[in-house]
Amino acid sequence: MQIDTTNWSGEGSFTQVLIDRLKEIATIDFIRVENAPASRSEADYNFISNEIYLRFATETRLESTRRFGILPSTRAVTSKAMTVAGLEQALTGLSDVGAPDYADAAMLQYLRTERVVPAYQTRGYKLVELVRLYEIGSVNEVPTPSRH
Repeated sequence: MQIDTTNWSGEGSFTQVLIDRLKEIATIDFIRVENAPASRSEADYNFISNEIYLRFATETRLESTRRFGILPSTRAVTSKAMTVAGLEQALTGLSDVGAPDYADAAMLQYLRTERVVPAYQTRGYKLVELVRLYEIGSVNEVPTPSRH
């Protein structure tokens, strides 16, 4: 498994939990983590937005066919070992991750909030963390870093 975190600042504890859990799933071939341009910090809250790009491993199997309707033949058929829906089920079963807040055929989205009160301060701030997981295509399609 390849993991690329060069475009991630390391912020976001839930993002780190997701990365650790994704490493344990054998059907994931590639993981890339990036900071999303929506991240910002104000006096009363911090908003962290990260994006995780995944590529699933592929499986190749031989399938019997007939050429021209009469000649027996075999061909190699390649399929993904997992889908986004399968990943959703796998992550939902984990107690420290749970079900996504939004899911569709190409993306999972998690939104976590927590109140942080640093030591020796009377006022704290709200930490909002948004993490989106996207599936990328084939082995040759590796996303290029976004420059925002």
